Amino acid sequence: MPKSKKSMTALLMILVLCIIPLSWYSEYQAGPEDGLNAKITNVLKHEELKGSITGISIRNATTGEIIYQKNGDTRLRPASSMKLVTGATALKLLGDNYRFKTEVYADKRARNGVLTGNLYLKGYGDPTLTVDDLDRISDQLKKKGIRRIKGNLIADDTWYDDTRLSLDLPWSDEQEYYGAQISGLTLSPDTDYDAGTVIVQVTPAAKEGKAPTITVSPQTSYVKIYNKAETGNTDSKKTIKITRKHGTNQLYITGSIPKNASASKSWMAVENPSGYTLDIFKRSLAKSGITVTGKAVNGKLKPGAIMLAADQSPPLKEIMKPYLKLSNNTISEVLVKEAGRVAGKEGSWEEGLAVIQDHYEYLGLKERDILMRDGSGVSHVSLITPNSLSNLLYQAQSKPWYTTYYDSLPVAGISDRTVGGTLRNRMRGTPAEGKIIAKTGSISTVSSLSGYVKGDTGNKYTFSIILNNAIDEDGLKDIEDEIAIILASDEGN
Repeated sequence: MPKSKKSMTALLMILVLCIIPLSWYSEYQAGPEDGLNAKITNVLKHEELKGSITGISIRNATTGEIIYQKNGDTRLRPASSMKLVTGATALKLLGDNYRFKTEVYADKRARNGVLTGNLYLKGYGDPTLTVDDLDRISDQLKKKGIRRIKGNLIADDTWYDDTRLSLDLPWSDEQEYYGAQISGLTLSPDTDYDAGTVIVQVTPAAKEGKAPTITVSPQTSYVKIYNKAETGNTDSKKTIKITRKHGTNQLYITGSIPKNASASKSWMAVENPSGYTLDIFKRSLAKSGITVTGKAVNGKLKPGAIMLAADQSPPLKEIMKPYLKLSNNTISEVLVKEAGRVAGKEGSWEEGLAVIQDHYEYLGLKERDILMRDGSGVSHVSLITPNSLSNLLYQAQSKPWYTTYYDSLPVAGISDRTVGGTLRNRMRGTPAEGKIIAKTGSISTVSSLSGYVKGDTGNKYTFSIILNNAIDEDGLKDIEDEIAIILASDEGN
């Protein structure tokens, strides 16, 4: 072989030897944490991960240094871990003490207890509005001496645009509580703030073969119930299914519920939340002795109308807990639209997401590493890298809103759902119990876990685990837990 060719071959071999360790280093960032790497690498041999994509990023929470990564710069579907981005932006933009409001207006003042014009219920996006709030508003009107409204009862939901569902929400999810329509005027049936839904309870009859009792909370005629279910014998299986006919508020109850079984509860999204809210408001007015002779319709507040009553939500710092701990999709999408309404041109997903994008740099994110199609992560099109989420969590520690942010995350293994949230049943009795403070995420074929941990040795980490394209999502959570336990116990370090 000529000398020149031998030299070229040697050079190529040197280059190959250089490239191999560099590629390995970019994947795992080994060093003092070699033991950690080995432990996690062993976890990733699980059968459930075959054919899937694994993304992991672990940082030193003090320095921000990446100590482990696998596909850390690969854009993946994060599911509800995306709420970390939405929540951080909302806290920065709106502030801890931001409150949503709901107001009542009239065309003219009442005379002798009679209001001859229209009464307007004006919404400003409050996802925490409940029946109790509407009752208090009605009592305010009662104290003003109003006893009768001759005009129409009008719902004004124009604070946000009229696009009720996010771009990628599947048809099948439209009836589910997590797919509820987003409106400037909406109502929650509970203090979890599942706005835009009703609670349907199915209670077995006393006799086998009879139709079960169906109750709707809050009580409303806005939804129509078609009860096609039956009560089965005590040994039968509970097969109750509730569906909503697309584009309507017709709810169909089918299947069987065993005699003597506990009641079955389901949260069902309604069509047109503002109309639903108005129906409940009319009932609240009636409880306060106020009658409405006109129609209940959607409309827009007229200029010059007189404000008669108002209500405010709890401050955002309190709303953040059910939002992140319970992974509330509706609150997430409301925050997107509110960002667009307050800092952009309108209360829409397009404008709100643009506002969030304007805050990427502040959050430690890069535009090329993230694609947001909604605020909740329910979209299968939304993408983010694990390194982006672990860096967001690292950067958040220096922000004035960090305490609220951190305190709003689920805590592993703590049974109180207001503390443990979506992690309350995970990692109990392990070194990770009470130490993993993290946001969960789950949609079909996707599971994620992103948050904070302080190990037994005092080492603090921010981490993001995103698992995509798997068949067994429950199995994925077990894998996430194994990795979290390694971090919590500093196993291998």
